[in-house]
Amino acid sequence: MKMIKQGAEAKLFLDTQDNQKIIIKDRIKKEYRIKTIDDKVRKSRTTQEYNLLSEARRSNVPTPRIFGFDKKNYKIIMEYIDGIRIKELFNESDKKKIEQISFEIGKLIGKLHSAGIIHGDLTTSNMISWNENIYFIDFGLGFFSKKIEDQGTDLRLLYEALKSTHFKIIDICWKKIIEGYKKEYPKFNEVLEKIEEIKKRARYMKR
Repeated sequence: MKMIKQGAEAKLFLDTQDNQKIIIKDRIKKEYRIKTIDDKVRKSRTTQEYNLLSEARRSNVPTPRIFGFDKKNYKIIMEYIDGIRIKELFNESDKKKIEQISFEIGKLIGKLHSAGIIHGDLTTSNMISWNENIYFIDFGLGFFSKKIEDQGTDLRLLYEALKSTHFKIIDICWKKIIEGYKKEYPKFNEVLEKIEEIKKRARYMKR
């Protein structure tokens, strides 16, 4: 077993099971929290991520298959998606390919929001192209909500991530993402209005 990533909330380990690569996500202990509170938080967030991944798959959004769920030890054992991150794929694709990918991303986010799923960390590092599908990974900051405010914030954070990482192609990406989103989510107008409201709020706070 080999650790491949450590974030603020969890460690990711690469291992094999039945001759197949797997990922073990281990939600780490926070020393600054009282143990009983820490246990409760880790258990709750691990369970929530398991539920989000499962519901996303049921909503036809590609996510890693779950092979095991160890609630007691705060671990999720899941499929290793051996593809290329959209972050890198954008950098090596032409305009037409970028438009196709972005449109599909928008559709998938529309499916998530239709199912009441807020990803919470929509970045091109958390999307992987594999077997002609785009997989969404790392729902560690996600939650269930059908509030327009939460959906608008989810998309707004994606826009900010694109602006930071893919500023040269942001106009192409965002236009196609919104087109795909509109195709899948009936309340898109309300969400887009909310994004504009959130932008105005941010500008006001900076003054």
